[in-house]
Amino acid sequence: MSSHVPGRRRVRRTLAAGLPLALLAGLAAAGSATAADGHDRGGQAPSRDARVVGTATLGNIPLGAFSNRLLPGTVDDDRGVNLGGIGSDIYPAGRKGEFWTVTDRGPNGQIKVSGKKRRTFPVPGFDPAIVKIKVSGGAVRVLDAIPLTTSSGKPVTGLSNQEGRDEAPYSYDARTPLPYNPNGLDTEGIVRAADGSFWLADEYGPSLVHVSARGKVLTRYVPKGLRLSGADYRVVEALPSVLLHRKGNRGFEGLALLPGGDLVMAVQSPLSLPDAASGDASRTTRLLRFSPRKQAVTAEYAYRFDPVGVVDPGEDDTSELKISSVVAVGRDRLLVEERTDRAARLHLVRLDRRADILGGRWDDDTTSPSLEQLDDPAAAGVPVLAKRLVVDLGKVAGVPGKIEGVARVDDRTLALINDNDFGMTDGPDAFDAQGRLVDSGIKTTVTYVRLPHGI
Repeated sequence: MSSHVPGRRRVRRTLAAGLPLALLAGLAAAGSATAADGHDRGGQAPSRDARVVGTATLGNIPLGAFSNRLLPGTVDDDRGVNLGGIGSDIYPAGRKGEFWTVTDRGPNGQIKVSGKKRRTFPVPGFDPAIVKIKVSGGAVRVLDAIPLTTSSGKPVTGLSNQEGRDEAPYSYDARTPLPYNPNGLDTEGIVRAADGSFWLADEYGPSLVHVSARGKVLTRYVPKGLRLSGADYRVVEALPSVLLHRKGNRGFEGLALLPGGDLVMAVQSPLSLPDAASGDASRTTRLLRFSPRKQAVTAEYAYRFDPVGVVDPGEDDTSELKISSVVAVGRDRLLVEERTDRAARLHLVRLDRRADILGGRWDDDTTSPSLEQLDDPAAAGVPVLAKRLVVDLGKVAGVPGKIEGVARVDDRTLALINDNDFGMTDGPDAFDAQGRLVDSGIKTTVTYVRLPHGI
C-alpha cells in the first residue's frame, strides 16, 4: 500500500535519517520473567498458551522537531519530551512490519493543587497525528506522519473541548489555565478504510471522527445533546445521548473495522449512571456498531468485564478495568482487550443480533436501576455478549504494561503496542526545576505474540 499523498508535509526518511533511532530491544526471550517495560510480573511462569517472538522499540525523537516538521511553528518548547503516545492504537498498513498508529492528545498529566487534581498540557501546541511505522529487527522507525487538521487547515490540538464537561487544561506546572478548544481531539483508536481515509475514536465526546487521507477532519460524530459549538469542521449529533454520561477521560478507546465496512466502538469504562460511584463499581460497558453509509449507530451491545482480580491478580479496584482495543477477526467477531495498566486479557466475542439493546430502556438515563448498576445483567434480562478467553497477556513473559493497541498480523500472531505516555508521570516531580521532563524511561514498544491456535 503506497503511503504517498501529494501535497502533504512528510517526515518519511527525514526523521529516520536526521534523528537516529536506537536499537533498544532485540527479540524477547520467551522465558524472561521481566516485561519489556521493566515491570516484574511477580515471578509468574511463562504462559504455555502464547509466547513473545519479537520486540522492537522506538528511539528518541524530540517532540518539537517532529511536530514542527508537520506543522511549522506549532511547538515553541517541547520541554525535553520525545515523541511517544503512539501506542493508543495500531492497525496493519498492508506491508510486512508496517502499521498505522495514532497518538493520543499529547503529553498530559495530573498535579494536585489545594487538594484537587488539575490536568496539565506541557506542550499545548502539540497536534495529534497519525503515524506510520515500520518494525524491523529490534527497532521501530517512523515512515510517515499525518497531522490532524480542521477544515481550514489549522491543527486540531489535543486540548479539552468544553468548560464544565471536560477537564480544565493547565500549563505543565498546573499554575496557568489554558484555553479550551472545541476542535481538540483525544484520539485513541484508528482504522483505515478502503478509500484511504481514516476513522478515529475520541475520548472527549466521546466521538467517532472521519479523517481524510491527508489528515483533515471531515466529520465528527458526537452524542445527541452534546452541543459542541465553535468547531472548525462538521459536527453531527448521531450517537446515543446516553453516552453523555461517559466517565471523565474514559470515552471511546477501541475501534474496529468489520469486513463489510461497519465500525465498532468500545466505551472504555462503564458509564457514570446514575452517578460516578455507580460507574466506578460497575463491570458492564458498551460496544456500538456504526454504519458509515447510514451515518448512524445501528446496534449497541452490553459487554461484561471479568472481575478486576481475574484480569489483574492483586488489584481490587474495579474502576481500573478498561477496554482499550477491539479488533475485527471476522464478519461479526471481535477480539476485545480487557486491561488495567499492568495486565490485559483478550476475549473473542460475536456480535449477536439478538443481543442488540439500541434504543431500549438501557439507553434511557432515567431508567432505575441503570444497566451499570445491575449486579447480574443477564439475570435481569439483559442480553450480555458471550465471550471466550483467547490469551491472558499478563501471563506471557515479555509483554509490557499498558497495552492499548492490538493488531492481527496473521491467524496466530498479534502485534501489541503500549502507551508510554510520552515518558511522563503524574505529580509535581514530572519536570525538573528548569521545566524539563524527568523521563520515566518507559519506551514505546511493539511486541509480537504467537498464539498456539489460530483465531
